[in-house]
Amino acid sequence: MDELVITPQTSEVLETSEVLNGFKETEIGPIPVDWEVVPLSSLARVKYGKAKPKREGSIPTVGSGGTYAWVNEALVDFPTLVIGRKGTAGRAWLMDKPCWPSDTTFYLEWTQEVDIHFLFGYLTLNPLSGEHAKTTLPSLSRPDLENYLVPFPPLPEQRRIAHVLSTIQRAIAAQDDLIAAAREVKRSLMQRLFTYGPGPEPAATQETEIGEIPEHWEVMRLGNLVEIASGQVDPRELPYLKMIHIGPEDVEEGTGRILTPKTAEELGLKSGKYLFTPEDVVYSKIRPYLRKVALPSFNGICSADMYPLRPKGKMGDRCFLYYVLLSDIFTKQAVSHQQRTGIPKINRTQLKSVGIPLPNDIEEQKKIADILDATVKKIEAELNRKAALQELFKSMLHQLMTGQIRLKERGTLR
Repeated sequence: MDELVITPQTSEVLETSEVLNGFKETEIGPIPVDWEVVPLSSLARVKYGKAKPKREGSIPTVGSGGTYAWVNEALVDFPTLVIGRKGTAGRAWLMDKPCWPSDTTFYLEWTQEVDIHFLFGYLTLNPLSGEHAKTTLPSLSRPDLENYLVPFPPLPEQRRIAHVLSTIQRAIAAQDDLIAAAREVKRSLMQRLFTYGPGPEPAATQETEIGEIPEHWEVMRLGNLVEIASGQVDPRELPYLKMIHIGPEDVEEGTGRILTPKTAEELGLKSGKYLFTPEDVVYSKIRPYLRKVALPSFNGICSADMYPLRPKGKMGDRCFLYYVLLSDIFTKQAVSHQQRTGIPKINRTQLKSVGIPLPNDIEEQKKIADILDATVKKIEAELNRKAALQELFKSMLHQLMTGQIRLKERGTLR
């Protein structure tokens, strides 16, 4: 098949079907007149998975939640769809290499030629549900799966649809690689900057209690460089910030982005905790969220599991403080200081005692922050592109699987 290049303008090369003309009403809704509706049993035999072998190997074992182990032999040596029977019932997994479906799953043994990527797309859009089962654990019966109705376009069209969706998925996977590479650049750059400084040539270094740092820097205690907010405050209508409001979800990669929090009043809270302002950096004190760090741009209140830190004295740049809090140098000390009882966290006294690598020149602090800001913007740009591709995939999945968009048969799609 001709190559399809995915761009934001991809939809311009697609031919939209008439919704009223050329469609017919079916048990699964309107579909093109040249499509069929068939039960899954007319395409494949529904087979039970089996308990996994004990010997480890290189063959994936697939359960209701996906691959969870590797064994030395395959139960299935052909491309198949593995479908959750218990637990994550109805969830489909596409396995295009030999695999071992576990005893909590079904798998499909084909009796008719079908593009399994097309069928996987439909089951992704319209997953079966085991919620109707009269048990405490959602489950799916074989008749549920055998009688499940699916659209069945002509095979060439199935392949074109699968090709488009696979192309978008490959573009998303490529974005993941770019994001991982950008994050690795950021990690390496932070290590380099906090070890050798921001100059074009590495600065002379010194060994300190917190590791190797530039010779012209000094180690200072965080308590001498920040004010830590305290006290209960009246929440009024101020935004109430919790750890879940700081993105992204990957706590290893703070970006300072704050998801819109509700007010304390909306949350039904009668009192606040720590007041923060646009001059502060908000830091989570509980593991594993020690790298949940944010730069607020508004006045608000944060929950008791976070501290607002306001730079003072020689800590002249708020963004530099932000990156120090995200650094391995800081995080390793924070973990070592955490209390060993209850929820692992770092208290106010421990936080104040953490050693900070500090350039005395505020301009040098700003330069480091600017360099790292550029890497963060790169990561965010790649994350935004991935999000756009994911939205494109969702939209295309729905429109292709319902025939609202019909793909041209001729030429290279660009």
